[in-house]
Amino acid sequence: MKMKACVIGLGQVGLPTALYIAEHGLEVWGYDISESTVEKAKSVEIEATTHWNKVPPADVYVICVNTVLVNNKPDMRAIFDVCEKIVRKNKSALVSVESTIVPGTCRKIHESVFKGNTSLIHVPHRYWVGDPLEHGVKQNRVIGAVNEKSLKQGLWFYEDQLEIPLYVASSIEVAEMSKIAENAYRFVQIAFAEELKIICEDLGMDFEDTRRACNTKWNIEILEARNGIEGHCLPKDIRYLASIGKNNFLIEGAVLIDNAYKRFLMKKKKTVITTPEYKTPRITESPRK
Repeated sequence: MKMKACVIGLGQVGLPTALYIAEHGLEVWGYDISESTVEKAKSVEIEATTHWNKVPPADVYVICVNTVLVNNKPDMRAIFDVCEKIVRKNKSALVSVESTIVPGTCRKIHESVFKGNTSLIHVPHRYWVGDPLEHGVKQNRVIGAVNEKSLKQGLWFYEDQLEIPLYVASSIEVAEMSKIAENAYRFVQIAFAEELKIICEDLGMDFEDTRRACNTKWNIEILEARNGIEGHCLPKDIRYLASIGKNNFLIEGAVLIDNAYKRFLMKKKKTVITTPEYKTPRITESPRK
């Protein structure tokens, strides 16, 4: 009999995860609250439904639902709600949380929802839609577990069955922290580039030439400054990190810089005009005073 896996949340991360698991010979079911998302999963031959009672009990549950900010604070209710559903379906299953969460979430779920019985691991996703081959479901990942039994089952599922290389964190809290920390780090890197661009343009200097000059040094890699830090993950995750620490001056500053950079771009856009003499855009005044 085939091992059964259920992927909960069939969005940008969940659907590729379900397909990857199916490709490795497991029977896969998908669950999502969105009809259109479920239809998309069905179109690529994943058994999926919006009705939880139609999902058969599984051996492994992989949670890929979105987590959000509410009033600028982490909101983990979607994870708890899903785990409440799972415990009513199969208490002896392996549960893997791939969604981004704050440290302490899995431990609370294990104690309050699973009552210390269900095996629980955290394997945060690193999926990048821009390059699903190199940075898709199969890439170096981190795993943390609530106990040794959970870790053993998690390694068997991810490494032996799915052939995904794993770094074993010393605790599940370290695995939880690693995801938000790596995204916050990326946010800070981009924010530095944004502030440097503002400084360069205030001084009438070429930012790109400055960036390229700096990047000739072996241990420097200043990123591009584009249109502000957008998307779902980076802006959310840096605020997750900021919300759980007291000494968060750098990460709070990075958020302020990104907001300032977006205002800088808006002001710059408003001051670009076309003159009869040149017929090309030019800046009529300094974007910042």
